Amino acid sequence: GESISGSGFLPDRWSAEKKQRILESRLAAGEALVKSVEAADNKPVVMIQASAVGYYGSTGDALITESSPPGDDFLASVTMDWETSAEAVEAMGVRRVITRIGLVLSTEDGALPRLLVPSRLFAGGWFGSGKQWWPWIHIDDTIRALRFLIENEAAKGPYNVTAPNPVTNRDFGKALGRSLGRPSAIPVPAFALRTALGEVASTVLEGQRAAPQRLQELGFTFHYVDIDTALNDLVNGAG
Repeated sequence: GESISGSGFLPDRWSAEKKQRILESRLAAGEALVKSVEAADNKPVVMIQASAVGYYGSTGDALITESSPPGDDFLASVTMDWETSAEAVEAMGVRRVITRIGLVLSTEDGALPRLLVPSRLFAGGWFGSGKQWWPWIHIDDTIRALRFLIENEAAKGPYNVTAPNPVTNRDFGKALGRSLGRPSAIPVPAFALRTALGEVASTVLEGQRAAPQRLQELGFTFHYVDIDTALNDLVNGAG
């Protein structure tokens, strides 16, 4: 699907055209998947549909599990439509697993390489108040969780693929500073982000205190349960 944030160092603003591409690309993908399964003589046993914790919208300090209701903002709406777009495969006998993935931490791509740049330049900190929750997960645990859900025949429906201990953006920034041996105390004002980025600023200024309740109930165990261990492994190769 169309990238939510774009490929540059700073996220792309969400114009009306950008929003339409974000939505239509996902709906088209869901439609293509359903048609492919429908046409297949040997249908797949399981479909893993990669979604996001953005499904829940901005939820403040409330603890979010898979039974929590969807949000009402743009990303929540897109996520709901994307999840619904492939549900027809279930009537064809395919076990469908929806993975609502959090902030995947990897030095190869995603948010972490962008966040490392200011931190290495002694300009690390947090966004806005820093009180917004960031439901993170180490890339290794992400891969392990996806494989676990593929192989476990009891897995069905939505699963939050996030570490058991989400942190606030402020605590994330401080942990990143500790992993680099740098100070981390420079906040980026919310108004500056909203002025520069528009509505897309909500992706860093808002969040979800999401917990992997169903994943843990199914028996999955995490290798990285605290943010310091995860960042130290990624940044310094401590693992």
